Amino acid sequence: MKLPEHISPEQWQRAKAIADSRETPCLVIDLDNIRQKYTQLVQGFDYARVFYAVKANPADEVIALLAQLGSNFDIASTYELDKVMKHGVEPARMSFGNTIKKARDIRYFHDKGVRLYATDSEADLRNIAEQAPGSKVYIRVLTEGSEGADWPLSRKFGCNPEMAVELAVLARDLGLLPWGLSFHVGSQQRDIDVWDGAIAKVKVIFERLQTEYGIGLKMINMGGGFPASYLHKANEFAVYVQEITRFLKEDFGDDLPEIILEPGRSLVGDAGILVSEVVLIARKSATALERWVFTDVGKFNGLIETLDEAIKYPLASERDDDPAAEFEEVILAGPTCDSVDIMYESYRYKLPLSLEMGDRLYWFSTGAYTTSYSSVEFNGFPPLKYYVV
Repeated sequence: MKLPEHISPEQWQRAKAIADSRETPCLVIDLDNIRQKYTQLVQGFDYARVFYAVKANPADEVIALLAQLGSNFDIASTYELDKVMKHGVEPARMSFGNTIKKARDIRYFHDKGVRLYATDSEADLRNIAEQAPGSKVYIRVLTEGSEGADWPLSRKFGCNPEMAVELAVLARDLGLLPWGLSFHVGSQQRDIDVWDGAIAKVKVIFERLQTEYGIGLKMINMGGGFPASYLHKANEFAVYVQEITRFLKEDFGDDLPEIILEPGRSLVGDAGILVSEVVLIARKSATALERWVFTDVGKFNGLIETLDEAIKYPLASERDDDPAAEFEEVILAGPTCDSVDIMYESYRYKLPLSLEMGDRLYWFSTGAYTTSYSSVEFNGFPPLKYYVV
């Protein structure tokens, strides 16, 4: 079997040894891979603080490892907060990064000791002032140019630069600390130049607030966006480090504000191998040129990011190593009785003609947004199980 470049033969054998003794579908997570990714990140961006985006993979083992390594945490809900605090993480290492939050949830975070909050609207800001008085806030700014991202995060979150200025002034007037700005260039962002435009926009807001209102911001939260190893080519991580650091220094010089990164996919994506079984192979007519391959994993139990065929995972079958194997394009679909549950119909993977029902398929780089997006009981199927190496 031809392995993706980021998977060593040793890692593959460790993962497969676990998968072979488990029923499918299941996810196997290699913690050593996450450790390596975290080390690479903090060594590359040695001037930044890392806040792991828990939503990417909330497994207790992943949280425990990153807590032990010294990571901070980007928290999206009270449930995530409780889960992370269970591992002894201090409130000073957490940020409430969701801009859409109930007033009572803000109070819950404040009562637990969290003092750093994201915002992008006046109503939310006033809730923070009332429920978490004196806290630090950072304002999320809308970014353009997210077309290089396989999973864009624009429109729903963030405000325009003029409103960002107004919110920072209001935060000061409400007794909060206008601490910084944030942006997100889109998840699985392969176009490095998008960071350049976002950082330049932030610089303008920094200068306006200082010169016009005497507000000196202290922090830039650059969100996530660093890619995992999917089928579409991305630059080497060292190139992201080099270029983003250059962009920052061009705009802010050597005296950088505090820099925060919120990686999720790039930390845990490559650590996962999702193992599935072929349930059915069919053709829709006697003259159909393509086969439909139905697997026991689909959009509703782990592969929701195949929506609109956005994320394209490296895929392998048990029969790939057969020297006589002939390959044919297939349509890949999940097991549920919902017509949306088709992963790839326009983009065609090639699988061996010898593929049979009961064979296993291996989906690489599936450590992010698979277990956390998995449905609770659609069609009665249980949530995606995971095992840790």
